[in-house]
Amino acid sequence: MPALIPALRLLGDESRLRLLRLLAREELSVAELQEILAMGQSRISMSLAQLKKAGLADLRRVGQKSLYSFVANETIAALLEESARELPEAAKDDEALRLILRKRKDKMRGYFDELAGRFGRHYVPGRSWKGLAEMCIKLLPPMVIADIGAGEGTLSLLLSQRAEKVIGVDNSEKMVEYAAGVARKNKVSNVDFRLGDLEELPIEDESIDLALFSQSLHHALHPQRAAAEAWRVLKPGGRIVVLDLMKHNFEQARELYADVWLGFSPAELNEFLRKSRFKGIDVVTVHKEEEAPHFETLLAVGEKR
Repeated sequence: MPALIPALRLLGDESRLRLLRLLAREELSVAELQEILAMGQSRISMSLAQLKKAGLADLRRVGQKSLYSFVANETIAALLEESARELPEAAKDDEALRLILRKRKDKMRGYFDELAGRFGRHYVPGRSWKGLAEMCIKLLPPMVIADIGAGEGTLSLLLSQRAEKVIGVDNSEKMVEYAAGVARKNKVSNVDFRLGDLEELPIEDESIDLALFSQSLHHALHPQRAAAEAWRVLKPGGRIVVLDLMKHNFEQARELYADVWLGFSPAELNEFLRKSRFKGIDVVTVHKEEEAPHFETLLAVGEKR
C-alpha cells in the first residue's frame, strides 16, 4: 500500500491526477494516454514512472505493448472520484477514453467483418469437435439459449435443433447478416441473430436458460463484465458455459485472430464466474491440440442460484 502523504503530493499535480483517473477506469498504453490527454510522450512516461514508483500504478506487458493500470486503493480511489467535480478537463478526458475504447473494438470488429462468410474454412485455435461434444453433454433441452459471440452462427444453428429459442449475439454487422441469411435459407425460425457487444448484451434481464461463450470470451475487452452480463440475462437456475483457450504464449494470435487475451488460466475463469455470483463452478481441460503451438481448451460451467 502506498504511503499516503507522498501519494497526495504526487496527485497535487493536475496532469498526474488526470492520468491516474483514466488508469482507474481502464488499462492504457502511453500512446493512448497521449491521444486522450494531448500531452507529450516524455511527460506522460515520466509521470507514469513516478506513479509506479509510489505504488499507485502498475505495468503489464501484452506482446509488444505496455499497459498501465491503477493499483487499487480505497482512499486514493475516493479522491479520484471526488476530483472529477473540480477538474475542468474531466468530462473531456472521459469522452476521449470512450472513443479510445470504441477504436479498440472497431479494430477487432474489422477483423471479423473481413472473415464473414469464410470463417468456417479458416483455422481457429480452440475449435474442436471434442470440446463441443463435452459442452453439449451438459445441456438440458429444451431451453432458451444465448450464443454470445456467435460469429457466423454455426453453433447457434446446431443448437436450434433442440432448443426452444437461440439468440445469437455478435458485434460484427456482417457476421450477423451472414448468420441470419443462413438461417433464412434453411428455414430455421427459432434463431434470432442480434448485433451487440459481449459486455452490453441486447437481451432482457432474466430471459435466458443458458448463456454460452464458445471461443469468444478472449475477444472481450473486459471478460469479467461479459460474465456479469451473462448473469444479468440468465433466469434463476440458468447456467453459463464457457469454452475458451487455456492461457498460452502464442503472441501471433493477437494479429492472426484478433485475440484480446491469450486465453485464461482455470483460476482466472473460476474467478470471473465467482465474482459474477455463479455457484457450482467447474473448470476442466477438454482438449489439447497435437500440433504446435498445442492450444488447450478449457470448459467452465456455473449456475445462477
